[in-house]
Amino acid sequence: MIYFIRHGQADYSEKDSKIYQGFGNHMAPLSPRGIQEIEETAADPRLHQAKLILSSPYVRALQSAAILSRRLQLPLQVETDLHEWLADKRYHYLSEEQAARHYKEFVTYKGFYPDKSEKNWESIPAMRQRVLHVLARCRSVSPIIVVCHGLLIQSLCGHHPQNGEIVEFSLSSDNMD
Repeated sequence: MIYFIRHGQADYSEKDSKIYQGFGNHMAPLSPRGIQEIEETAADPRLHQAKLILSSPYVRALQSAAILSRRLQLPLQVETDLHEWLADKRYHYLSEEQAARHYKEFVTYKGFYPDKSEKNWESIPAMRQRVLHVLARCRSVSPIIVVCHGLLIQSLCGHHPQNGEIVEFSLSSDNMD
C-alpha cells in the first residue's frame, strides 16, 4: 500500500523578493496553516504501519515529509523524480506568463497532448511514468508514504487532493503499464 500525501499549504509571501522567482518558487516553505495540516495528517492511523517516507525535493513537500518523519519516527528518503509538474519538460526557465500559458494549455487538454502532437509541457502520462519508476524501485517496502504534489497524485489516482490529504494507492502489475 502507498499513501500519497499532498504537501501542506505553502507560504509564497517572499515570492517576489529574494530568489523565489522561476524555479526559486520551489523553495517556498510551509505556511503556519500548512504545518497544521500536516500535523493533523500525521495523526491518521493509516500511516502508523508505514515503513518509509519518500519525498519530493521541493521545500514545501520536504518540510511536510520532515514533520511526518518526526511524528511517525520513520526514515525519510528524497526522490528527485517526485518533483512538481514541469511547465517546460526541457527544464528551461520560463517567465511567469509563459509558464501560465503552458499550464492553461495543460488544463485545456486535460494533461494530454492534442492530436498526438508534442508539447513542451509535461503530460500526465509522462508524470505517471516518472512516479511509477520511483515506486517500482521501492516495491519491496510496504506500506510507504509518498509526499509530493497534487498533479503527480492526480496522474496516478485520477484525483487532485487538497493540501495534507491522504490518497491510498496500490501498486500492481495493472498500473505499472
